[in-house]
Amino acid sequence: MTSITAARLATVLGPWRTRGPAYTALADRIRLVALDGRLAHGTRLPAERDLASALGLSRTTVAGAYARLRDAGVLESRRGSGSFVSLGARPAADAAMEGIPLDFTKAALPAAGPVAACYAAATTLLGPELSRSGYEITGHPALREAVARHFERRGVPTDPEQILVTSGAQHAIALLSRVLVAPGDRALIEQPTYPHAIDALQAVRARPVPVPVDVESGWDLAEAEAALRDAGPALGYVMPDFQNPTGASLREDERERLARAADRHGTVLVADETTMWLDLRRGPRRPLAGFSPAVVTVGGLGKLAWGGLRVGWIRASRSLVTRVAQSRTSLDLGTPVFEQLVAVELLARENELVAERRVRLGAGLAALRGALAEDFPRWMVPDPDGGLAVWLDCSPWSSSELVLGAREEGLALTAGPRFGLHGAFEGRLRLPFTDTPDAIRAAVRALRRAADRHASGPLTEPLVAV
Repeated sequence: MTSITAARLATVLGPWRTRGPAYTALADRIRLVALDGRLAHGTRLPAERDLASALGLSRTTVAGAYARLRDAGVLESRRGSGSFVSLGARPAADAAMEGIPLDFTKAALPAAGPVAACYAAATTLLGPELSRSGYEITGHPALREAVARHFERRGVPTDPEQILVTSGAQHAIALLSRVLVAPGDRALIEQPTYPHAIDALQAVRARPVPVPVDVESGWDLAEAEAALRDAGPALGYVMPDFQNPTGASLREDERERLARAADRHGTVLVADETTMWLDLRRGPRRPLAGFSPAVVTVGGLGKLAWGGLRVGWIRASRSLVTRVAQSRTSLDLGTPVFEQLVAVELLARENELVAERRVRLGAGLAALRGALAEDFPRWMVPDPDGGLAVWLDCSPWSSSELVLGAREEGLALTAGPRFGLHGAFEGRLRLPFTDTPDAIRAAVRALRRAADRHASGPLTEPLVAV
């Protein structure tokens, strides 16, 4: 049974107070962090008295918030056992989307044009595979070869034995966290960052060491070097190309500086390249692995081709590939063969996929910037060189308030604190530009209605600044 302490919940909630009744605001914030995955279904919440003490509230206020959550079906109380987050029988993501027509919680594209043809081509290749066992712990030889060639085209010589095929990039991050991090080890992580990377590190009980990343200035490399030197993290997770959610990219000199710093201090640097292909105008850059043989690369086709194709990979030393494969057998016995054959076909059409995505994302970004200029003229909207979303300063509104209000307008978003540690980024909002221009404009109109009707304006306490 999972439980959360009062102190930890207070951190997760961040600055939650609004101008309305405290019990209503507290209930809304607990509901939000449950729906966006920061509180898992079945988590036992702290006792009313403990949470009241941690938040500096009366027990009556917390009791009122819990009662409101029970009425909304988000909390279940059991006599003698406590109060538990309840999202029904479905995962939080499914429960969160009930009755919401505009889903902007996922920065993901529909299937690219060549995907259907690649599935059809893979069907013709399946026959010979049926006479084999189908268990490919490290991956199908044809896909390992195709991924190795992908790295070689980018200037990083790679042997197929350095590739381990996974069931998506998130699976790769989880496997590496399990192998490289022991409970209590420190792990360098960007702040803000990809939420499920945080989840993977928390699952192995790592102690995160955050390094700031900013839309305009990128990574604070002086801070990263100090963290590597002083904390000695076992693992460092970075997204060097079109970082999620900021859209920032490391310059080539910064890649070399970071890779060498990790080498000096014995940190295994994991570079997540899932967004690497989504370049609108920046131009190619050398992979982080090109600056150090110790860098481990995670990749996948979910962003480039289709999220429904659960195929990813790890590029690492042969010895680390062997360790990960050995650890993997307690979880699964390999990625499905058919999907791997599809991935081989897709990698052969890499340039076609990139060109199609560039057109789609360029149109989406233009629509988003135009709509925001019309409905939120005071916002400074970033103009990223690529990626899937913009990371907005939504001041003076609270991100969480906007997200809750937007749900009532038929728009699902993810609040800024989901991308950070310790309740940070209440003044930030991620808006994807992956949908059609019409849907993007409809989403911005819904957000404007939420700001006008539901958000209370400036908070009664300062926003968390990072």
